[in-house]
Amino acid sequence: MVQQRASVFTAKSTFLKAIWFSIALHLVLLFGLFAGDFASAPKPKPTPSAQSLEPIKAVVIDKAKFEQAIKKIQRQKTEQLDAEKQRLKAVEKRASDAKKRRAREEARIKKLERQRKKKEQEKIKADKAAKSSKAKAAEAEKIRKQKEQEKQVSEKAAAAARSKRLKEEAAAKKSEQLRLDKIAERKRQEIAAKEQAIQDAMLAEQMAAEMASRNQARQQQVMTEVQRYSALITQSINRHMIKDRSTMAEKSCKLTISLASSGFVTNVKVGQGDKTVCDAAKSAIYKAGTLPVSKDPEVFKEMRRIAVTVAPEF
Repeated sequence: MVQQRASVFTAKSTFLKAIWFSIALHLVLLFGLFAGDFASAPKPKPTPSAQSLEPIKAVVIDKAKFEQAIKKIQRQKTEQLDAEKQRLKAVEKRASDAKKRRAREEARIKKLERQRKKKEQEKIKADKAAKSSKAKAAEAEKIRKQKEQEKQVSEKAAAAARSKRLKEEAAAKKSEQLRLDKIAERKRQEIAAKEQAIQDAMLAEQMAAEMASRNQARQQQVMTEVQRYSALITQSINRHMIKDRSTMAEKSCKLTISLASSGFVTNVKVGQGDKTVCDAAKSAIYKAGTLPVSKDPEVFKEMRRIAVTVAPEF
């Protein structure tokens, strides 16, 4: 870093010297030019005229050009100095950035080195701990095997004694069990006979109750179907009726209809009700010819002669 700074300072000094030398050289040249023009004055004439004033005008113009040239040179040098300052500033910034990068890299390397050393120390400690643990485990395993052998010898002797005792107890239990089994079998057979008789009676009772329940359910189902077909028949009669609201409104008629299995109407018996409604309903029944009937024999048996109440619907 010191070498870089020294090189930057040396380059800066050399450049400044070159700039000032260039300025001085330009000034000398311009001064020589000005002095030569000023020394060549015009020859005197007896009377003043426009020709005698011409050199003075030239000298004035040359001074203006000189000053303008000086200013131009100074401006250029100033711009060059500014550009060089910017360049040197950029060089210094790059040097500073490089220094910071080196510092960060050195810090990172030192950190990695510290981590490596720490891991080495941890590994050494872990190896020592593992070695110590392994030695302790080997010693514990040796003691365990010794105790296991002693235990096996003791258990073998105890097992032999227990086996002999168990055999004697088993023989005695077997004899006693045979006696008890005979008594239990005799009692079991007696109880089984009694339970079978009770179960047979209960089964017969359950079967009778179930049969009655089934018959009741079937009868309920049949009557429900009869009611459904009764409603269908009433609807069919209403469809075929010739109705008059003025004479039939809110009036009804009870009818008993005899049906064939095909639904053909074999007879119609008029019951209580309005005569006009009864006549119209009876005519509607014969007009329909056949009415809805169930294909189920039990249902049809209940509706072979079916009673319906007809109330005209408007």
